[in-house]
Formats: sequence, C-alpha cells, structure tokens
Amino acid sequence: MLTAKTIIEKYQLLPHPEGGFYKETYRSAEFIQKNALPERFSGDRHFSTAIYFLLEQGNFSAFHKIKSDECWHFYTGQSLLVYIITPTGALQIIRLGSNVEQGEVFQYVVPANCWFASEPAPETDFSFVGCTVAPGFDFTDFELANATTLALQYPQHESIIKRLCR
Repeated sequence: MLTAKTIIEKYQLLPHPEGGFYKETYRSAEFIQKNALPERFSGDRHFSTAIYFLLEQGNFSAFHKIKSDECWHFYTGQSLLVYIITPTGALQIIRLGSNVEQGEVFQYVVPANCWFASEPAPETDFSFVGCTVAPGFDFTDFELANATTLALQYPQHESIIKRLCR
C-alpha cells in the first residue's frame, strides 16, 4: 500500500515553508524578460516551474499568494481541499481528487494574486499533488499571509483564515 512516508522518501521531498512537503521537478531553461512581463514582476522569470507537493492529515498549506497562475494536479492519495479567496473577497473551495462523481477535479488553476491555502479533507490520510506555475515560481513572488491582517481585509472568512495561517 502506498503511504505518505514512501512517497516522501522515494521522491526526496523536503519540508515546504507553507506546510507539507515538496520537490521541484521542473524549471524551464528559458526566461521571459522582465520588460515582457506585467509590472508586478520584479525581474526575469523562467517560462514555467513544477513541483510535487504532499500534505498529510493534520497539516496544511498556509494562506499565501503568488504573482503567477498556479495549476494544481491530483496524483494519488485522497481528497485535497484548496481554499481560494479572490481579490473581491469571494471564497471558493475546490476539491482535488479522483472521485469525479462527488464533484472532485483532477486539475484546477488558482489565479495569480489570490490568497489560497489547502488541507487534506477530513477522511484523507494524505494527498499527493503537483503544482505548475507560469511564469515560473520565484520566492520573491511569494507572500505568506499574516492571519490578523488577512482577517481584517476579509472578515467574513476570519475563522478559516485563522485556522489556516501559521
């Protein structure tokens, strides 16, 4: 039986600053020049990047945002809940997984500049997913949420923000 420990060891996943485990699997060799990117980017970016990402029950990926679109891909394990707060304050909950009859999806794109977090669904031991970012991920584009500040901005979502921030 496939376990989180097996995947972490097999793919040499490392602790991620937002929670869970990850490993970068792709970083394009080519770049998009800063002058061809929107102003929100501070420099050149790789065309695209990709990671493996694993979350176990009892852990979560804290609310954060990045300046690029991020496509999530479900691989194995059980359901992963992805919480997205749009700039207008709407909360979306996407359920990544293989149970399409229950509305789960194998893939979902989180738009750039949306706050988002994720956690395994209650019945889940672990979720093993992938994330592809374009333009490519750069830690200078990453912002980890402050629970107090984000809750003041979106008070209607205070309980979930405080639960899913570090």
